[in-house]
Amino acid sequence: MQHSSSETHCLISPNTVIDSQATIGKNVSIGAFTVIEADVVVGEGTQIGTHVTLLNGTRIGSNCQVLAGVVLAGMPQDFKYNGGETLVEIGNNTILREYVTIHRGTQTRGKTSVGSNSLIMANTHVGHDCMLGNNCIVGYSVGIAGETVIEDWANISSLIGIHQCSKIGAYAMVGGLTKVVKDVPPYIKTGRDPLIYAGVNAVLLKRCGFSREKIDEIQDIYRVLFERGKNTAVSLECIESNFNQSLERDSILRFVRNSKRGIVKGILK
Repeated sequence: MQHSSSETHCLISPNTVIDSQATIGKNVSIGAFTVIEADVVVGEGTQIGTHVTLLNGTRIGSNCQVLAGVVLAGMPQDFKYNGGETLVEIGNNTILREYVTIHRGTQTRGKTSVGSNSLIMANTHVGHDCMLGNNCIVGYSVGIAGETVIEDWANISSLIGIHQCSKIGAYAMVGGLTKVVKDVPPYIKTGRDPLIYAGVNAVLLKRCGFSREKIDEIQDIYRVLFERGKNTAVSLECIESNFNQSLERDSILRFVRNSKRGIVKGILK
């Protein structure tokens, strides 16, 4: 449905600038001084705050909240971007707090995406071609450089800088006031500077329905990987040989083996 406040039962401030070609779903509210360009889709039930800028290539799902000052689909800060048509995609039920900026993709991936049921806190930047999964929490003033992948249920604390092309695994937690220059495997907590393994993220795993036995299995796997002083290749062989095949075991092995930046270090003695 094309933009029309009477047809879509929307609550739209008269002080907005909305291109007639923009697609606005039913029951959308849009605050004052917001600008929405032509190639924009906003799903039904989404709330758009004041002074928001939705540039061409923005795709927002249903029942999202986009608060004051957010800018979506800005031009990538990357010299290889050649001006092609690329996207920013936001899943359903996701909250973007004040002054979040998310740049659209380049020809590398064609889009920057944030999954459903996620929270991106104020002043955070998500660079070009990043892929954030579902149920993620990203804290205040986090800088996520281009082509970073953050998997489902990851929790990124505040005031963190994440190097380009990094990868943060599912259910991982990154402690605040740190920098990420190595990949963070799934299910773990990290902290300190330089960033190191700080144990399994057992609290989140329990909240997400993991059994005590499964959490213990994950902890035992990471003891082999991080606490026995062996090199990574030997540790992975040991894990594969001594632990039964499971979704969690295999996701850890696959993540570490596919890491291009290398993974964070083990606990300091």
